[in-house]
Amino acid sequence: MKTYHFPVVVETDEDGFFIVSCLVFKGCLTYGKTIDEALDNLKEVVEICLAEQPLEQDNKFIGIREMEFKIPASA
Repeated sequence: MKTYHFPVVVETDEDGFFIVSCLVFKGCLTYGKTIDEALDNLKEVVEICLAEQPLEQDNKFIGIREMEFKIPASA
């Protein structure tokens, strides 16, 4: 068994569900009523993604930043 470390983003939607996604794989996301449920679901999705899209190299995760953008309303 191999151990992986992947960056995961956790968000909430308008209904209060937790949306989790793994940034390493395109389209690798799922949800749950609780964070634990969402993360359990994500583990299954990551396993599927690894089977379909094997990693070519181990990327080192640097971080995520939240940024504020002030954009004119006409944009």
